[in-house]
Amino acid sequence: MSNLSEIVDSLENRISKLLNRHEKLKRANLELEEEIAILKFQQNQFQKEIEVWTEKCSSLKTANSMLGSDQHKRETKLKINALIREIDQCIAQLSG
Repeated sequence: MSNLSEIVDSLENRISKLLNRHEKLKRANLELEEEIAILKFQQNQFQKEIEVWTEKCSSLKTANSMLGSDQHKRETKLKINALIREIDQCIAQLSG
């Protein structure tokens, strides 16, 4: 009978250790989930910032080309032509 008692004690000890480890892993998992949420928020903020800077860069390129810079003239001409087409479409809709 003492052998059975030792086996039960051993199982209880192992179960206790497993439960303890399970709790530690649950806490670690919660911490990681919180960190993921924070990182996703930061990523979203950075993405918004990238969009703002991209728009500013585009505006600066357009301004440079209007000031006589040869570097971005083609892009500016294409953009102006696109704007003219949009205006023409608006006029056509208003007069139609």
